[in-house]
Amino acid sequence: MELRHLRYFVAVAEELNFTRAAEKLRLAQPSLTRQIHNLEDELGVRLLDRSRNQVSLTEEGRSFLVDARRLVVLSLESVKSVQRFSRGESEQLNIGYLFKFNFDLLPVTLAAFYQTRPDTSVNLFDMSPAEQLRALEARKIDLGFVGLRPPAGGKNTSVLAWECVARHKVVVVLPETHLLAKKNKIKITDLKSLFFVAMSEQTHPGSRDWLSGICQEAGFTPRILQDVELESGLMTFVAEGLGVTLAREQIKNLPHPGVVFRPLAIAAKADYWIAWHRENHSKALLQYIEAVKKQAAL
Repeated sequence: MELRHLRYFVAVAEELNFTRAAEKLRLAQPSLTRQIHNLEDELGVRLLDRSRNQVSLTEEGRSFLVDARRLVVLSLESVKSVQRFSRGESEQLNIGYLFKFNFDLLPVTLAAFYQTRPDTSVNLFDMSPAEQLRALEARKIDLGFVGLRPPAGGKNTSVLAWECVARHKVVVVLPETHLLAKKNKIKITDLKSLFFVAMSEQTHPGSRDWLSGICQEAGFTPRILQDVELESGLMTFVAEGLGVTLAREQIKNLPHPGVVFRPLAIAAKADYWIAWHRENHSKALLQYIEAVKKQAAL
């Protein structure tokens, strides 16, 4: 999936008409129709209902539109920021985040930050949590939307400052054919006898401790059959019936054919952390941190 596919989908979703959207994008209508079909095929879901006289969004399409708009706005802002920096017009702020696992605070806080510091060049880097930690330690990025905080005393953690900016609901990720998928809510003890799929510690430090901690509170240790490096890998292995997993509910933003999500009967939360180098005293960084804290408090 490329950025242009998102732009094309947003245009069609806003116009609900392929002809007008094609004119807006300066594309031939058959080409636009083909690109939207390609996007739906890649996602494995139908985004639009088409009839002879009208086009409408499916439920999946309405959900995907929210994230597609965010990503298009972020990409445009990133281009403008790099152009300003290239012209020598601004200070820069380098931020690491996980592109395919979108986090709501990022676009909102960037918009607020831009209002107060329009000349600061903001550069976004798609990085795994482990890559963010290494880049923060080396001062290659200023701030990372890391997610889970690794255990105290671990590599990279001593030189970093941390701030918890959200607590996300945890959901159970199940194959759609699993017997537990018929339940509206899942008791965590229902998972005791099942195999789990987990994020790799190589790319997501602290994820194993987090998963084990939730299960151990319920009196068992999860039997982890497979580690994966990408969140999309969780979906693939769960869909194939190789295990279940727990994840923060934002994972629903990813394509998930063959997978269902169920809330826990007793709610659990996952803390979400940002991090920066303790010795980084950039004014732009400090101001952006304040913008994140302020938004997180709402």
